[in-house]
Amino acid sequence: MQKIRSGTLAALLLGSIFTPVLSHAAPADSAAIRDSALKDDVAFAFTEGLTTEVGPRPAGTPQEARARDWAVAKLKALGFSNVRAEPYTMPVWVRGRDEARIVSPFPQNLVLAALGNSGSTSEKGIEGEIVYFASIADLEAAPAAALKGKIAFVDHGMKATQDGSSYGYFGAARRQGPSIASKKGAIAILIRSIGTDHHRVPHTGVQMWADGVTPIPAAALSVPDAEQLARVIARGQPVKVHLTLTSKMLKDQPSGNVIAEIPGSDPTTGIVVAACHLDSWDQGTGAIDDATGCGIAAASALQVAKLGQPRRTIRVLMAGAEEVGGDGARAYYKAHGAEKHALAIESDFGADRIWRVDFKLPQGHEVLAKRIAGALAPLGVGASTQEAGGGADIAPLVKAGVPVIDLQQDGTRYFDLHHTPDDTLDKVDPAQLRQNVAAWAVTLEAVANAPESMGVN
Repeated sequence: MQKIRSGTLAALLLGSIFTPVLSHAAPADSAAIRDSALKDDVAFAFTEGLTTEVGPRPAGTPQEARARDWAVAKLKALGFSNVRAEPYTMPVWVRGRDEARIVSPFPQNLVLAALGNSGSTSEKGIEGEIVYFASIADLEAAPAAALKGKIAFVDHGMKATQDGSSYGYFGAARRQGPSIASKKGAIAILIRSIGTDHHRVPHTGVQMWADGVTPIPAAALSVPDAEQLARVIARGQPVKVHLTLTSKMLKDQPSGNVIAEIPGSDPTTGIVVAACHLDSWDQGTGAIDDATGCGIAAASALQVAKLGQPRRTIRVLMAGAEEVGGDGARAYYKAHGAEKHALAIESDFGADRIWRVDFKLPQGHEVLAKRIAGALAPLGVGASTQEAGGGADIAPLVKAGVPVIDLQQDGTRYFDLHHTPDDTLDKVDPAQLRQNVAAWAVTLEAVANAPESMGVN
């Protein structure tokens, strides 16, 4: 998923994997903060409260607004400083009815969910013949004549990986497939859900229309329903499907970010941004995506504060509208990009245990990387030679050159739940969540108090 990093830092980190941890032992503070964080109850309480008292939080909706109000109140109660919401407006896609059925040759219902920004059918729906594609590459290669007036179906299936690396390739069916199908004259597109489960729950997700493309209805079938449709098609008879997707677009709806801080003692040293996203899709309650990430960011910052005032300010950024394209990240950068940022770090891959740390630090910061690696080693976290890349909520900062650390979570089961009705609190393992808090806390403490000069601006 990420490039192997070249240069001195990568070489030293590779060496550290095969060097006893004693050669770069962590300071006593890291042991204290690690032990304290492994008993943390803030992250789970935050996750439980947000998913219970607010529930689903689609971007730009009244539910997301309630989440901002809830988060501001919660962060103030936890003792953060400078807590506020920072508003912006955005266009908002709203789901309507999602229904489909095979009309012929074997009539039966299908379970599916419209993709974000999907075009809409009428209330009566549309009907068309299915054209089967085993992969997105096959759809791209198909002549337009094969699709005109028909419904495309892309069936390639994603497999689980620990680092989630297959999401990039297989996710293209969702991200680009609708635009490709529309350009070729299709009246709609169905894709096999971009997920690794076999439950009859579809995985939604955003897709962005290419410039000049006419939106068409676009939806993801649950994996069992995609497999069922493929079997029906394999019988060799023409397959007709009736599809009803009644979504709509709204202009200039309110969204916003929530910010809270642990103020540092030296404002000249820059800000450490600990990011997550507050919004979620509408089907589940957004527990692993990304209430846990916000719980981890808040809880770990508080763990650092327990040791006393850090040198650098730790700023928790709970971004809005990540799921629909990163509006919150862009709004944050527009408002704060001119400020000095020492580091950015993000949690948005569930809450299973952190197993790897990736770095992208300025040259000359090898010692800091080794200190962090040493503090993480007792938690079962290994340092890699891959370059950190961050995530959607900090993407503009990373693009601007802000240093970044990725604490990589185990994603083996993440895409069983991602963007489905199954993204609920019961899927969160409290022990693994605490390990996340501990890994984040020792990392934030090391960076926030590092004597090294870091960051841009």
